[in-house]
Amino acid sequence: MPRNEYQNKLSGLRDDVLYMSEIVAEQLRSGLDALEQKDEELAQEVIEGDREVNQMYLDLEGECVDLIALQQPVAGDLRFIAASFKIITDLERIADLATNLGNYATEAEQDLFPDVDVQRLGDFTLAMLDDAMTAYADEDTDLCYRVADDDDEMDDMCSAASELVVRDLLESDLLDEDQDAEDLMQDVSRLLLTIRDLERVGDHAVNIAARTLYMVENDDELLY
Repeated sequence: MPRNEYQNKLSGLRDDVLYMSEIVAEQLRSGLDALEQKDEELAQEVIEGDREVNQMYLDLEGECVDLIALQQPVAGDLRFIAASFKIITDLERIADLATNLGNYATEAEQDLFPDVDVQRLGDFTLAMLDDAMTAYADEDTDLCYRVADDDDEMDDMCSAASELVVRDLLESDLLDEDQDAEDLMQDVSRLLLTIRDLERVGDHAVNIAARTLYMVENDDELLY
């Protein structure tokens, strides 16, 4: 393969990974919107959209394998291809978490814990994902570290939100009302799972930043 064509394929891979990230971010935003609005139609769109992301993942996986097998890249090019492969894996898993939000939205009927700001958590993770992908696109190592630092704040926010759910449950009259205990605990469980899933989105954003740092500087400091 001529050198120019090879470089074009590497550039095309980067563009494709960035496009996949845009689709995944849109899925996550829609999942959050469906949850907030109790919009079953939008939730179903998110659930069905996961197939598109899965196909993107498989297509890009094939691109990465072909570039490695046919071109036998070394040094920086090999790190770029390997990092891109890892990043699309994290993106595919974020899309799975967005699908979870869609499923929660189809089951949610009321907000029992209005003090828990799920949308704020979601906005924070979306910003982390955007920063991580910008770092990948621009090879910005400073931004990689910022994403890792933001994850500490995200973890604290999620921990506080989970504790708030439990505290509100214990201090409220919900357990004393004529409400089916099983339905109540399902609502509580669904909210705690939502918080956990958003925290995991943040973890995947850190993974993307870590792979980008390794790609650019051969530095594994942020790798788990």
